[in-house]
Amino acid sequence: MTALDVDVLIIGSGLSGIDMACRMTQSVPDHTFAILEARPASGGTWDLFRYPGIRSDSDMYTLAFPFRPWTNPKSIADGPAILSYLRETATAYGIDDRIHYGHKVIAADWSSEAQCWTVTADTADGAVEHTARFLYLATGYYDYDRGHVVDFPGQDDFAGTIVHPQFWPDDLDVQGKRIVVIGSGATAVTLVPALVTEGATHVTMLQRSPTFMISLPGADPVAKAAFAVLPDRAAHRVLRAKNVGFNVGSYLFAQRFPRVTRAALTKGVEAKLPKGYAVGRHFNPRYDPWDERLCVVPDADLFDAVSAGHAQIVTDTIDTFTQAGIRTSSGEELEADIIVTATGLELVPAGNITVSIDGEAKDLHEGYVYKGLMLSGIPNIAWVVGYTNNSWTLRADLAAKWTCRLLRHLNEGGFTSVVPRYDGNAEDDRPVIDMSSGYIQRAAGILPKQGSRRPWVLKQNYFHDLLSMGSRRFEDGHLEFVRGASPSKERSVAGQTQGHH
Repeated sequence: MTALDVDVLIIGSGLSGIDMACRMTQSVPDHTFAILEARPASGGTWDLFRYPGIRSDSDMYTLAFPFRPWTNPKSIADGPAILSYLRETATAYGIDDRIHYGHKVIAADWSSEAQCWTVTADTADGAVEHTARFLYLATGYYDYDRGHVVDFPGQDDFAGTIVHPQFWPDDLDVQGKRIVVIGSGATAVTLVPALVTEGATHVTMLQRSPTFMISLPGADPVAKAAFAVLPDRAAHRVLRAKNVGFNVGSYLFAQRFPRVTRAALTKGVEAKLPKGYAVGRHFNPRYDPWDERLCVVPDADLFDAVSAGHAQIVTDTIDTFTQAGIRTSSGEELEADIIVTATGLELVPAGNITVSIDGEAKDLHEGYVYKGLMLSGIPNIAWVVGYTNNSWTLRADLAAKWTCRLLRHLNEGGFTSVVPRYDGNAEDDRPVIDMSSGYIQRAAGILPKQGSRRPWVLKQNYFHDLLSMGSRRFEDGHLEFVRGASPSKERSVAGQTQGHH
């Protein structure tokens, strides 16, 4: 294909990429942009993951875009419905023809002299180079090429089928099968009741340690009334505000009162299971609420499957795989025809793209995130990171709107680039995602860092970010603006010195 030369290259056509493209058509229509997508179709996570029951683990009134209301009655929606919504949004905003599929971006090099990025992408026809003034990494932080794979003892002896959810076979028949799902995160919690529904004889969720869970209605009881009396956009806005307030409030409450929150969550699970069920063993984690992500159980489907005897929870470690299934460390034999290793995801920074400046590769782990978005010391680049305690879109949309305002600021000021400069103390370093979850801890040594004070701290608080990223003030002492030359020749630091405006 012909090499692209645009103002903004968006990498990824998932939720964040489509959001940014739509915002650009509204806010900076004079800027040219294109989307590079590694896969043959749009949708990102929602196109990649195909395991049974795939769904959102946050409500759709916060996961959907604020500019395009979610009108489906299901608040906790299934993957195909979310995928359709994303693609319909792309069509509605005329960005379909801006997406270039089969472009796996492997490298991006910034030229201080030319004040632009050269992006290298692998395609079916070989490597292609594109240029752009600004790079928007809507890549998320999941590794799409591999999940977290554990080498279990004796797994080669197992006579059945072993499946990782990230690569679910289209032709896998679960009808009449005994299935063991290893894991206790959102994927396992989704899979167990879905496999029962699809006809599995019995499903066991084998967890090393419990996860906090909460049962919520699959359909928001307030939504029907809101859409009955209000226009779609207004109803969506009301539901969004309600759910954001509840999510942020409950998170802050849990952080302040972990014992009370633990007791409430435990009581909620007890109410959904038979009297005398070992809730303390199977649903009482070692960590405090929200030290790891809370798992949503829509309409109590997991608890109903357990109560009906179609599924069970086993809390134990694995001694070895056997020909017939799994033997646990306590000696229990779990027979299985299929074993699903829902053992988690692998994280990568910035889509695993090699980022360099004037040919010198940058270690992203050494950098800090400005407003949880831009990378210190690297010009004209944004990397979108969503919330772990709320819908991804809430932060992704704030990031898109803020970046559009930044693009206008650059244009109006005659600037060609902007670089965040970190001035904090290395002793205050923290991972950009500060949670105890295994998949996050495994990536602590490769992801960028955050500091201890704004604008270098990622608070996981939508209202905090609404104020911080809603600000139109860019001259905050942390951003270095450049006009038409390399920083060594001509610069404007926080709107001061040469190039003041």
